[in-house]
Amino acid sequence: MAQAPRYQSPFTMPSAPKPQITLPPTTAITPNGTVVEDVIARINDQIITRTDFERSQKELLQELQQQNTPEAEIDQRERDLLRDKIDQQLLLSRAKELGLNADAEVIRRLDEIRKQNHLDSMEDLEKAARQQGVQFEDFKANIRDSILTQQVVRDEVGRKLQVTEAQERAFYEAHKNEYVQPEQVRLSEILVPIAADAKDDDVAKAKAKADGIADQLKAGAKFEDLAKQNSGGQTAATGGDLGLFKRGALAKVLEDQTFSLPEGQWTAPIRTRQGFVILKVTEHHNAGVPPLKEVEPQVQEEMYMAQMQPALRAYLTNLRNDAYIDLKPGFVDTGASGKETKPVFTAYAAPVAKKKKVTEKKRFERAGAFSNAAPVETKSKKGKAEAATAVAETGKKKKVHREKIRFGQAPRNSLPGDSGSVATTEGTPGNAAAPGTQIAPVQGENQVVSANDVDADPLAPKPTLTGKRRFSDREQQIQAEKKAKLAARAREKAIETPAPISADEKATQQTQAAPLGLNGDTAKKTKKKRAKGEKKQRLQTQPQQPPPPPQEPTPYRHTDTPAGAAAGTQAPAGGTQQ
Repeated sequence: MAQAPRYQSPFTMPSAPKPQITLPPTTAITPNGTVVEDVIARINDQIITRTDFERSQKELLQELQQQNTPEAEIDQRERDLLRDKIDQQLLLSRAKELGLNADAEVIRRLDEIRKQNHLDSMEDLEKAARQQGVQFEDFKANIRDSILTQQVVRDEVGRKLQVTEAQERAFYEAHKNEYVQPEQVRLSEILVPIAADAKDDDVAKAKAKADGIADQLKAGAKFEDLAKQNSGGQTAATGGDLGLFKRGALAKVLEDQTFSLPEGQWTAPIRTRQGFVILKVTEHHNAGVPPLKEVEPQVQEEMYMAQMQPALRAYLTNLRNDAYIDLKPGFVDTGASGKETKPVFTAYAAPVAKKKKVTEKKRFERAGAFSNAAPVETKSKKGKAEAATAVAETGKKKKVHREKIRFGQAPRNSLPGDSGSVATTEGTPGNAAAPGTQIAPVQGENQVVSANDVDADPLAPKPTLTGKRRFSDREQQIQAEKKAKLAARAREKAIETPAPISADEKATQQTQAAPLGLNGDTAKKTKKKRAKGEKKQRLQTQPQQPPPPPQEPTPYRHTDTPAGAAAGTQAPAGGTQQ
C-alpha cells in the first residue's frame, strides 16, 4: 500500500534556522523599567504570552521526565512547543468560525473527574485543584480547549480519511512481523478468600463453599453471575475478568492447569495463599501471527494514525496560510509556511490634498458695440495675452449683455451682421431695426423682402414654429395632443366592439343553453317546501299502491283507418277488426 507522505520538520532541512530553546530576554522600554509580561506571538485575534509559554514548557518537561523519554525526543518536543501552541490557537479560531460549543462536555468531564477522586461536590474539586497549585479556571479552560480542538480535528480531518478492506489486507500483509505474539490466555476468577491465620475448620468451610460453586457451574450456572455473587476478589464487579496472561506470567501450578484448557472451560478449586480460586479460560491465543480478524482493530488504528499525521499537518498549514501570524524576534515556528500573511504596522499619514482645478469662465470679447471681432476664449496666461493683443488691435473691450427676446417680438438690438451682406428693414437705415418691428427674412444675396409679403398666401400651411415659447402655449399643445390620443383610442375601441345582439337572438341562445328534463321538458321544477312541524315523507314508510289494471286494446271502428293502411281503403265488413 502506498504510504501517505509524512510531514518533514524544517529542522531536517539545512537551510532552516535553528530555533531558540532558551527564551530570549526582553529589553524594557525605559532604562530602569522591568518587563512584567510580554507577547511572543499573535495569531489572528489571539495572543501567546511569555508566561503562558514558560508554564507550558515546564509542564512538558515534567511529563517527559516522568515517562523516561530520551533526551533527543525531549529536545525535539521543546523545539515544537511553540508550533503546538500556534496550532492550538488556529484550531480554536476555526472552532469559533464553525460555532462549536463545549460547555456541556466540560461539565460532564469535570463530573467524571470528581467521581474518580471520590469528591462530593464541585466545590471540593475546586479546593483540591487549588491545593495542588492549579487555578480552577485555567483547569476548566484547558479542558474546554482540548474538547474544541478534538472536535475540529475529528470533523475537518478525521471524517475525510477512508480505509478500505483491500488497504487493510495490504497493510496487514506488509506488517505481519509486527503482530507476532506469544501464547496467551484470558482468565476470569471466582475467589473464596481465606485468612492468613485461618484454622482448619475455616479452611474446610471455604473448601466446601468452593466445591459448591463448582457444582453449580457443572449444573449450568453462568460463571459471571456466580463471580458477582460469591467472589471475594477485586474483580467481582466485572464478572471476575483478570485480563490476558502470557506463558511465564502465572505461577507454575496455575499455568499448567489453565493453558491446557480450551476456551469456555474452568478449573477445579485451586488452593492459593489468598484462598480457593476457580479460573475460567475465556480466550486462548496460540503463539505466532494471529489472523487479520483478531487484530483488525489494531490495524485500523495504526492505518488511521499513519494517515492522520500528514493530513493534520497539511490542514494546519492551510490554516496558517489564511491566518495572520506575527512572532517576536528570536522565536521560530517549526510548522511555518512560506505563504503566511504577516501583519504590516505603519504610522498614520495624512492623505495628500488634491489641488483644485481652476477654470475661468469663457467670455466673448469684442471691440465695440457693432464690431465683427471673433470671440476670444481666455483660459490661460497665453490666452489672456492673445486676448489683450486682440483688444489692442480692435479697440476698447466691452462686455456683451444678452438681450431677452420674447416670442413673436423682434429684438431691439440687431445681431452682428456679415461684412459681405447687410439685411435692412424698410424705413430703418443701417443694421439697427426699429423697436417692435419684425426683421425681414432674407431671400437671397443682397435681397430684402417686406414684412407684408410673408403671409401673402393665407391658405398655405403654416410652418412649425421652433425656438422659445411661453409655458402657457406649451401646456395648451400638450392638452391638445392628449385629447387627440384619447379620441383615437375611442375610435379604435368602437371599431373593435361587436354589434349588440337582437332580442330574438338572445332568446334563442337562452333556449339552447337551458338543460333538458327527464321527459324532455324544459320547465323548471320547484320543490315543495315542507311545513313547519311536518314529518319527513320517506319512500319506505309510504303504503304500497296497487298496480294499475292492464289497459284493453283499443278496437278499430269502421270509420277508423288502421295504421299502415293506404289512404281511401275501407274497413272490411263486419264493423270491427280485432
